[in-house]
Amino acid sequence: MQMQRHVVDYGLQRRALLSDFRAGRLGRKDVCDADPYLLRAAKFHGEPTDTQCPVCLSPAMTLVSWVFGDELKHVAGSAKTPAELARMAGLFGEFTVHQVEVCAECRWNHLVLSYVLGTGTSRRSSQRTAGQ
Repeated sequence: MQMQRHVVDYGLQRRALLSDFRAGRLGRKDVCDADPYLLRAAKFHGEPTDTQCPVCLSPAMTLVSWVFGDELKHVAGSAKTPAELARMAGLFGEFTVHQVEVCAECRWNHLVLSYVLGTGTSRRSSQRTAGQ
């Protein structure tokens, strides 16, 4: 497993949201709002977990990892599998990963964790232009 840096756990935020939902302060539509793009990413790039959905109790939760960073160029903002993350960690100096848990049954989704991956040294970007 690659070395995660600057880890932020969103567990407290998740518990507060679920507490509000269970107390009736939020409706199911407020917490189960995954868009079709996120559901597709969970299907094709997600990592199945043994975690039960906190809303519908489905056993089929999935973790989706989204990558962001200046060095990533056109790849930034896309979902990646764990194998792709491991490969990218050795290729790029620094990028951020946001892990989102998704339930395909009820559309629950929540940011679980964010962290930084990479070699720690910035790659030199080419200064070439289109005509070179």
